[in-house]
Amino acid sequence: MSQHHVTTAPAAATPIDDEERDVLSPNCPSRVILSRIGERWTMFVILALSRAGTLRFTELRSRVGEVTPKVLTETLRALEADGLVERRAYADSPPRVEYSLTPLGESLLEPIAAMREWAERHVPEVLASRERATG
Repeated sequence: MSQHHVTTAPAAATPIDDEERDVLSPNCPSRVILSRIGERWTMFVILALSRAGTLRFTELRSRVGEVTPKVLTETLRALEADGLVERRAYADSPPRVEYSLTPLGESLLEPIAAMREWAERHVPEVLASRERATG
């Protein structure tokens, strides 16, 4: 008996040759992904959603802190377009919108945790170096 698998995910992109997977190459598609992850608010949004699971916009903004509504909206739209964040809108009155990580977004938690751990461990050294450079 054959099984039929129905997928709702978009079709896979054209495979990338190993030679094209050099992130230091200007033509490497992974540069786009690293740029997104490296944007100022991306990691904070992902970390806030990882702790809470699902947040409304104002809750997310208060957890991230210091981000303007405009920039947070732009960040969320970009993360949603990249498949890292899911946006759910409810037809309540007033309208309600919630954000959560997708499985793809959750897959970023391990590398982000490693970067966070490194940052927290080495912050005294980095701050001391900055002080020497500017002091």
